[in-house]
Amino acid sequence: MKKEVQHLVDKGVMLPLMEEFYTIQGEGFHKGTAAYFIRVGGCDVGCHWCDVKESWNAELHPPTAIEAIVENASKYSKTIVITGGEPLTWDMGPLTEMLKTRGMQTHIETSGAYKLTGTWDWICLSPKKMKLPTEEVYKAANELKVIVFNNDDFRFAEEQAAKVGKDCILYLQPEWSKREKMSPLIVDYVMQNPQWKVSLQTHKYLNIP
Repeated sequence: MKKEVQHLVDKGVMLPLMEEFYTIQGEGFHKGTAAYFIRVGGCDVGCHWCDVKESWNAELHPPTAIEAIVENASKYSKTIVITGGEPLTWDMGPLTEMLKTRGMQTHIETSGAYKLTGTWDWICLSPKKMKLPTEEVYKAANELKVIVFNNDDFRFAEEQAAKVGKDCILYLQPEWSKREKMSPLIVDYVMQNPQWKVSLQTHKYLNIP
């Protein structure tokens, strides 16, 4: 990447854009609602079960001016979901400021592993064992979504729930490849611990992005 382009990426006025698309939010609190997704490349958290590993290497995705990203988003929806990769790898301030000036609702899906930047109407925190969230993002999270891959993830979920605010909504979501095994365990767990809710990847059942 050219030095001048790298400087703009570091400032957050260009971002490594992997893809952008209009769809139905499939997970968590806003499931079933229309939203425009902006997927930003770059992630070193390294979840072995990640279903978008092609997002990890930021260099594979073209640095794109945020003006172009915002212009595309404005054609489709008032609700914008920034995801990745790990979007907080980059400074989200310039992008969210520009989205807000256009009257859009800004949502983020993040592991919380990096400094919280940007202005957000909704923060979905999905923490990972390999690289835990910052204290700042725990306090700001609107929903906590823990991916359940094995039995130890229930213990991890309770550890994470102890760190978020009292109004944060708690979700357990089966990892897609383990859904048949883990979904019944999640159902039982939520029935015994009703402060939690079940989240499913409903977009995959609907066969949409």
